[in-house]
This record gives sequence, structure tokens and C-alpha cells, in this order.
Amino acid sequence: MFEDKTLKCVECGNDFVFSASEQEFYAEKGFTNEPKRCSSCRAARKARMNGGQPREMFKAVCAECGKETEVPFRPSEDRPVYCFDCFNKRKAGYHQE
Repeated sequence: MFEDKTLKCVECGNDFVFSASEQEFYAEKGFTNEPKRCSSCRAARKARMNGGQPREMFKAVCAECGKETEVPFRPSEDRPVYCFDCFNKRKAGYHQE
């Protein structure tokens, strides 16, 4: 349904890929506009918007594969935490049911 698209960043002018999975995520969230910035410029803009402070990340162990990962929230003992890959696999599995 979705195919990777190459877009141009409005800040640095570099091309970046708006992947099919990112497009699907945008559609699920109801976002109608494509991203205007590459991931590096988005991260820099978020840091500027956050008073120059980087987002606090917390170490965790993936409940699925056991590898160490970092997440942008404080993990709680009663809920599983997944690495990026396992989270996306689980999310994709929910859409097929």
C-alpha cells in the first residue's frame, strides 16, 4: 500500500527517505502532512524546543529478545519494555489480527 518516498529537508536541503512504515504510522495517527525535516534536523529542532536539553533516556532490557535498549520513559516493573525492532514487530502483528 505504501512505498518509500524520497523527500528534501527544508533545513539542510539533504534528501531523506520517508519509509513505507513511517507513512503507515502517520496515517494511523491521522497526520496529513509529510515530514519536512530529516531525522537529524528533527532531533536538533526538538533539542532547541526543549531548551537545548536532550531528551532524557532510560536504560532497559527488551522483554522479547533480552537486548539492552534505551527508552524515553522511566520503565516500570509491572509493564514489559521492548526494543525498537521488537516493538515494531509486535505492532505489525496487532494490525494483522
